[in-house]
Amino acid sequence: MLKSMFAVIAAALLLAACDEPPVAAPPPPPPPAPPSYMVFFDWDRYNLSSQAMNTLQQAATAFKTRGGARVTATGHTDTTGSEAYNMALSLRRANAVKEALVREGVPAAAITTIGRGEADLLVKTGDNVREPQNRRVEIVIAGMTSPWDPKAYCKALSDKWREYRTSQVGTPEAIAMSKCEAGDYQAGIPVLENGLMDAKIPLPNPGFRWPGRPI
Repeated sequence: MLKSMFAVIAAALLLAACDEPPVAAPPPPPPPAPPSYMVFFDWDRYNLSSQAMNTLQQAATAFKTRGGARVTATGHTDTTGSEAYNMALSLRRANAVKEALVREGVPAAAITTIGRGEADLLVKTGDNVREPQNRRVEIVIAGMTSPWDPKAYCKALSDKWREYRTSQVGTPEAIAMSKCEAGDYQAGIPVLENGLMDAKIPLPNPGFRWPGRPI
């Protein structure tokens, strides 16, 4: 009798276990957010402080260690001044950050600058308020699905310069092309990019910079 009772209890427990819904697998963790950096500015200024330069050096290092990426520099202002003036000032701040990143070895073509004026305030204020944290540029570094190929990009820059400029002797660009051929892409790329942009010559197709990226 006792054995029969244990058998009935065991069967009941087994049926109850079968009726329980299966435990769902936990969802995969979200992808990590791209690294971001922030630099701040004095009122009505777009020059970079020494502290800002230290931050930009960290951002440039992060770009180089990610094997190729896209950098977005978004400028902001506080609420003093007109909206039109602040929009222009925010873009000047973003461009100042871009120029500094290029000097640190980040290709100019990898950087997008945006001016947001007094929109998207970090600290919500009323009009005509000098809030230091709103005078900023936010830098976001987004990784690419394909590695950046500095050799291919350096060659593309050299080919583009030769296409538009036939005289190559003794120029900074000629030295930069030699750097590219020697594998010193960090020294060659910024000079060639600056030379092309100063001459109003379009930079190479993005397909050279990031293989597999849609053109």
